[in-house]
Amino acid sequence: MARKVRYTYKGKTKEILFSFRAFVGPHEAAAAEEGVDISGYHSMLTQVEMASTSLKAVKDFRHNYFAKLGFDDIGFVKEEKK
Repeated sequence: MARKVRYTYKGKTKEILFSFRAFVGPHEAAAAEEGVDISGYHSMLTQVEMASTSLKAVKDFRHNYFAKLGFDDIGFVKEEKK
């Protein structure tokens, strides 16, 4: 089952298909769709995960990193059951 990711990039909201085979999470999929280089992101994320004892610090880092790149409201679209 394909999932959808909705995100806002530089003021424009977009929706794309997502697969865990291709991406780790919705943030990486959105960056790939827009052609944004996030090569340093994974190494920094690993460092934050190792240095932090809380999940909130990792989420804050991810949110702030992608906000600096121009992204906002990245997340999976919840499918409504019919």
